[in-house]
Formats: sequence, structure tokens, C-alpha cells
Amino acid sequence: MEWQQFEYFQTLARIQHVTHAAEALSISQSALSRSIARFEDEIGVPLFDRQGRSIRLNKYGQLFLKRVENMMKEFHEGKQEIMDLLDPDKGEVSLGFLHTLSTSHIPDLIASFRAHYPNIHFRLGQGPAPTLMNQLQGGEFDLCLLAPMDMKSPFVWKPLWNEELFVIVPKDHKYANLTSITLKEIADESFIHLKAGYSLRITVEQLFQVAGITPPITFEGEEADTVAGLVAAGLGISLLPNLKGTDQSKITQIPVKNPKCQRTIGIAWVEGRYLSPATEKFKQFVMNHACDFE
Repeated sequence: MEWQQFEYFQTLARIQHVTHAAEALSISQSALSRSIARFEDEIGVPLFDRQGRSIRLNKYGQLFLKRVENMMKEFHEGKQEIMDLLDPDKGEVSLGFLHTLSTSHIPDLIASFRAHYPNIHFRLGQGPAPTLMNQLQGGEFDLCLLAPMDMKSPFVWKPLWNEELFVIVPKDHKYANLTSITLKEIADESFIHLKAGYSLRITVEQLFQVAGITPPITFEGEEADTVAGLVAAGLGISLLPNLKGTDQSKITQIPVKNPKCQRTIGIAWVEGRYLSPATEKFKQFVMNHACDFE
């Protein structure tokens, strides 16, 4: 059995037409048919149901295709690892991060890194922490920048910087002209929260416990921008990080003097998973220069 036969089988299984598959592989139809016939003989069962030039995977073929695709994936990943080792200054970093970092830290961080490594490229994605952790575990991202959640194995999370949280009020709110505020002062204010389970909501609820308050929740949003928009519309107030890069013409950010309101942003990856040299370089760069972006 030859490696080429696995590639022929995978292509034919995807296209399910002998003529078109042969064209895609740049071989003759007869050569493809012979190769697949030998392949089936070695497996011991037919893998396709044939109808002229058109064919369809049967139940044996469907089962075997899953194994072949996994094998091919492992092969190509192994080959890519070797290529990465040969040329560590090129490659791609897949990075996930919280929505609230998209207009502030992330652009500055990537720009600073690419000043040193211009040939390393990024594939970016953003979302709430629970979604990012699922995507990280599933292999969609190599690294994630997010606040701490329940970071159990297989995740590794290292703190990077602390991010101040501000009370956000509409421009015409009675507190809008304050230079600082305490959480007790907002105890009875209509509060706009992020959805339950989001890391920032967990942090805010912990701060409310410290302050001994339970503001009435009037709305819940999925993103900080949504929450800020609801505040701007006069529907309540909130507690959010600096909204740099977003429209602040209708809201005011007030520093909190008691208790100290902040959250920690860190970098996460999956323990034991291979990281390309490009990804390792970015990870180390972030950990070494985190204080520059606080």
C-alpha cells in the first residue's frame, strides 16, 4: 500500500466522480481506477458503490475515510512542524481575545511584535471568555488573551496586566460630573450587565459582594459595546474597562475609588499541545512586554 493511494482515495471520496477526480489529481481515469481497485483489494472490501463514472462512498468507505483524513491531518501537521523549525521567522499565529481588547491592546501588541517579526502573520478571532476557551481547546486558536475563568487542565493561563474598571453613566446622569465614585453610591442604580457566565460579569459580581451591594439588573448584553450603547441610551449604568476606540460622546467613565476595581488579563494555551516557533515567539514576546500595554 502506497501513500499516494490514500491521497487518491481521499480525493475520489470528496469528488465522487472518477473523471473529475482524475482531472483534479492530474492522472488518467484508468490509472485512478486501477489504483482504487488495488486499494480496495488490500483493504479487503469495496469502499464505493459504482454507478458508471459516478460513485458513492458505501458504509465501509465512510468509516475508512474518517481514519484516512485523521492520518492525512497528522501527516501534514508533522510536515508543517518540520517546515516551521526550518524557518522560525515565518508562520502564522492564531489568536483569540476578548471583545474589549480589540480596539486597544490587540492592535498595539501586534504592531509592536511585527516591528520585530514582519513575516509572521496572524489569524484573529474575538468573543466572550467561555467561547474562546472552547475554541482554544478545539484547536481553532493557538493562544487566547482573556480574564481568568475556571482554568483547569488542559489549560495553562499566565497573568499579563491589570485593567481598570470604570463606572459608565450617560452624559446627563446625576453622577456624570464626578471625578471619582464608590460602588456603594451606585447600589440603587439600574444596572446593565454582561450575560451570566462571562468573565467580566463574574468579576463585577465579586466586586459587588466586596462592596455589599446588589444593584437591580435591567438589561444584559453579550458585548461591552452593546452594554455601552444601552448606557448611552439612558437605560442604566454599568461597570466596564476603558472603552478606548469606541464612541464615548454620550457616556462618561468615572474612576472607582472604593473598592479598587480592576480585572486581570492573561494569556492561555493548551498544555502539551505543539506550538509553532512563530507562536512561541509571540507568546514569549507578550509575556516579556506585558507591562508596556498595561
